[in-house]
Amino acid sequence: MKAYVFPGQGAQFTGMGKDLYENSPLAKELFERANEILGFRITDIMFEGTAEELKETKVTQPAVFLHSVILAKTLGEEFKPEMVAGHSLGEFSALVANGALSFEDGLKLVSQRALAMQKACEIKPSTMAAVLGLADTIVEEVCASIDGIVVAANYNCPGQLVISGETSAVEKACEAMKAAGAKRALLLPVGGAFHSPMMEPAREELAAAIEATTFSTPICPVYQNVTASAVSDPNEIKKNLIIQLTAPVKWTQSVQQMIADGATLFTEVGPGKVLAGLIGKIDKEAVTANA
Repeated sequence: MKAYVFPGQGAQFTGMGKDLYENSPLAKELFERANEILGFRITDIMFEGTAEELKETKVTQPAVFLHSVILAKTLGEEFKPEMVAGHSLGEFSALVANGALSFEDGLKLVSQRALAMQKACEIKPSTMAAVLGLADTIVEEVCASIDGIVVAANYNCPGQLVISGETSAVEKACEAMKAAGAKRALLLPVGGAFHSPMMEPAREELAAAIEATTFSTPICPVYQNVTASAVSDPNEIKKNLIIQLTAPVKWTQSVQQMIADGATLFTEVGPGKVLAGLIGKIDKEAVTANA
């Protein structure tokens, strides 16, 4: 079975999507429509901007979404997903790709999500850190033992877990992780504590926007971050999408479930090859490709 996967924030690079814009009339039309919807020329930043400009959450999230979704649309008849999944932000790309969301509605929600997350990041100092070489259960136990807010946020692959929370609590947790035998525990250059309780103000703001948006029955199931299981019911998709901002990304579990359900080829659609790399670590037998 063909599975298509969509990357999240962090996959961006200067020049992303430029070849699509220049070589596909459909891509050019969609990029220009996106510029209108957003009210600024995001294409200028994507194609010519600095790494710093691209790193701004309000730019990064729509940029990665647009690259993924427009690339999927340019595949035409070749694009026949039997299951989809996206890492964090990538879940929105996956939902446009499988027909649950329209291109316009998906972009509007991603833009609102980015702005809401940016606002939530400014309320209190918060961050994320990558922990390498520890079992998930040990990472969870260490987080639970720390005073303050720090939680497991991204289950990326066995031995690679990202934690998230208040800056002081994350720093303490990193020291405790090293003491518990982690190969590395290092702070990430992110704007705040994504997928943690610190995102509650953003979750509330985004919930209203998601509730007001029409979702359709998709052409194939989406394996959502929150449940790591196949979902096709539009109301359930909405509910999980709202919870996603404050809940962990169960990427390892999602990929394992997709394989159990018959996925034979994982094609990454979007900038970079991060997910293909993670899938290879989750299951050494998995076959991956890039669109």
